[in-house]
Amino acid sequence: MAARTKARKRAVDVLYEADLRGRDVLSVLSDRMETPPPVSEHTVRLVEGVAEHGARIDALIDAHASNWSIDRLPDVDRAILRMAVFELLWVDDVPDVVVIDEAVELAKALSTDDSPAYVNGVLGAILAAEVPTS
Repeated sequence: MAARTKARKRAVDVLYEADLRGRDVLSVLSDRMETPPPVSEHTVRLVEGVAEHGARIDALIDAHASNWSIDRLPDVDRAILRMAVFELLWVDDVPDVVVIDEAVELAKALSTDDSPAYVNGVLGAILAAEVPTS
């Protein structure tokens, strides 16, 4: 498994845990950094980015998650979408297609049978609305 793929999975784990336990995401990240395995720089970048841009990320997901409010999404799908939206919009060194593919793969591995297509659709809609075409 590639290093950034592992970093994304770890970021989703941190976001999911924080959401599920009602804890601050940066506190959960800090706890994870104190125990093995080591937390990669990319995981830290993703989690801190979601924390910094959380309100905007959630508003985008809410606006593009057809027929679902962000609060009704499965917890793991919400974590995957938050991480992927941050990476799509604020991380310039990863191609958009890679971000979406990785998010879909995480949804396949961690969530319901319907989640991969749903995650793909929400991210595609956000990308189309937020990223200017040249």
